[in-house]
Formats: sequence, structure tokens, C-alpha cells
Amino acid sequence: MKDILVIRELAAEYAQAAYSDKNKEKIRLHKAVNDLHMIRPIVLIDEIPWGEMETGDELTLRCADEDLRKLERRLRRILFQWRHMPADMVLPDYIGVEKVIHSTGIGVEVEEELIEGEQISSHKYHNVFREKGPDMLHAPVITYDRQETGRQWEKVGEAVGDILPVKLVGEATGYGLGCKTWDTIATLMGADDLLFGLMDEPEFMHGLARRLTDIFLNTVKQYERLNLIDMDAMYCHCASALTSGMQKEAGDLAHNNLKKVWGRGLAQIFAAVSPQMHEEFDIRYMKEAMEPFGYVYYGCCEPLDQKIDILEQIPNLRKISITPWADVDVAAERIGSRYVLSGKPNPSRLSLGRPDTEEVRRELSHILAACRRNRCSVELVLKDISTVNGNPQCLFEWEKTAMELVAQ
Repeated sequence: MKDILVIRELAAEYAQAAYSDKNKEKIRLHKAVNDLHMIRPIVLIDEIPWGEMETGDELTLRCADEDLRKLERRLRRILFQWRHMPADMVLPDYIGVEKVIHSTGIGVEVEEELIEGEQISSHKYHNVFREKGPDMLHAPVITYDRQETGRQWEKVGEAVGDILPVKLVGEATGYGLGCKTWDTIATLMGADDLLFGLMDEPEFMHGLARRLTDIFLNTVKQYERLNLIDMDAMYCHCASALTSGMQKEAGDLAHNNLKKVWGRGLAQIFAAVSPQMHEEFDIRYMKEAMEPFGYVYYGCCEPLDQKIDILEQIPNLRKISITPWADVDVAAERIGSRYVLSGKPNPSRLSLGRPDTEEVRRELSHILAACRRNRCSVELVLKDISTVNGNPQCLFEWEKTAMELVAQ
């Protein structure tokens, strides 16, 4: 009963935020950016070092029940961010219970040496293809555990269902269900062997890309057939996913439809290759992988300012990631008003735990000026925040500065 009281108190506060006029206005701003009719730039903060965020007892967990404790952690983090650094975060007006999904895997496992850190870990990957050929790769079998999902849904529903709706949700088509062929290959053979392989064994590397593209398409179509995709996801790998361009009909909610969700593509290791090689080894396959989706968000940490022309081959492209290592002036000029520019401010500015407001202001002003000059719809997404050196206040200050600038 004590756990139930804790959860109900948090759910009531969450409901107040989710049904607020503030949340409705943020949803309107998100849609305008993704519809390419921006009202103003939006600001998002994700991948937060939660172990460094405790300023009092707002994040202290009190539930003993494992299921309710998991929900408590999620609600406490959402409400903490809503209070201290909301930027333009948006909230669904329901509590989501994730469907329990199992996969048999793709036939090989990552082999690595791991050096664990407090917030992040260092990885050294071994080349599994030296002993196991690419023929080992195969599509996974995806299954839905209805019984376990139903158990969790009933438990959460009994606890808070009279405060706000409790809804079963599938997996969002962000990173987990993204086409990340070369991220996958990098973990299966290591960065060095991957890059040398592009030059020394191009046919072998094309074979891997072909097989993993087929596996990706097979996987997302299994998810679609089994109704395991989150059709109402508000985010796509930290970026905004709200849009008026993929209106959901009753049939789409009853049965998944890939044409009504975002596709996600990226090739982070290709930061080190030329546009020609990027086109040959990734875009050639990405065009096929992204065709089933309504809109596509491409890119992650790889600089793409010199590659906009090859990205334009991707069907349904709507959003492009522009990282701190890209030239935002060049990128904004080439993107113009045709796509959303998903600008990624540099999170390393927070790593010392001392907010350098002037430097943050300079960086964000530069991104916003380039987008304004070229009539880009833009979102600023602060992510990959490995550390704030134990001082969450610098993240709060970053948010205040960013929100002040986008309001101008």
C-alpha cells in the first residue's frame, strides 16, 4: 500500500503536467518544426547523467516492489526534468507500459573487452568474422510476451488507472529499431578492421551491408505485423517525432503501419570516410531500408555538412543531424527549408561542471543565425551528456540560456 501511495502521488503530478496548457503549446511547436513551418526553434535535452543529478531527494526511490520501482524511477526523472530543465520537452497524456518483446538475435554476439566507468564504459571490440563468416548472420525471430505484458499492465492500471489512462506501447523506431548497419558492424569487428575492410575487402563489406539491410527490413516488418511498434512516439532517438504529416487513423492504431512512423538511419563510423565511400557503402542500402517509412531522420554523431547531396537520395528524408563537428553554416545553406536541421550543441562544455554561459551563448547563437539566414526549421538537441562533473546546475543554466535565445 505504501508503494501504491508513492506512485499515485507521482502520477497525479505527472497528469497535471501532461494535461497542462504548457504541454499542449510545446506539442504545437514540435509539429511546426517537423512540418517545416517553424514557429520558433525548439530545444531538447536527453541522455542525461542521472547519477549526477540528485540535488535533494527528488530522485530518491521509495518503492520496494520491482515493477512499481521501475515506474517510480521513470516518473521521478520526468518530473525532475520538467521542474529544473524542461526546455521544450513534451509528455504523452497517458502512462505507457512497454510491451515485453523477445528476439532470438542475428546469429552472432559482440565479443569485447569492457572497461566500466561510473557513467560510461570503454569498449574494445574483437572481429568475430575472423572465425565466424557472415553466413552466420540471419534475421531474428521476434515474439511478443502477452502474458508478462498483461501482468505489468494490470498492475500499473490498478495503481494509477483512475488518475490517467494506462496504455500498452510498443518500441519506438529510434536507435533500437533504426537502420544502424555500420554501428552494428563496428561492434562486431572493431573500428580499425571495419575501415581497413572498406579499402581491402570491399566485396566482403558489401556482403555484410547487404545481409544486415535485409535483416533490418525483416525485423521491422515482423514488428509491424505483430503490432509491436509505438505508433504514438513523441521522440525518435532524442529528436522530436511529432508531426501533422503522418496523421494516424483508427486502423493504424489497431494495426501498425510503417508509413505512419519515422525511419531512423545513421552511419557514425563513416565520419572517417569520403562522401563517395559513404554513398557506396551506406546510402545505396539506406535508400531501400528507409523506403517503407513515412518520414526519415538520418545521422547521429557523424558530420554530414559535406554530404547533404548524397543524403537527398534517401526516400522520405525529413530531418538531418548536424553535429558539433560539422560546419553548420555550410549545412544550413545546403539544407535550406527542405529538411529539419537537428542541431547538436557540444555537450563537452558541461563536463567541467562550470557553466560557461558566454561560450554556450556563442555556440547556440551561431547555429541559430545560420538556420535563420537559410530559413531552416531547426531543433537544438543537447544529448550524449556523459558528465556534468557532479554539478547539475550547469545543465540547468544551459537550458535557461538556450530557451532565452530561441525566444528572441
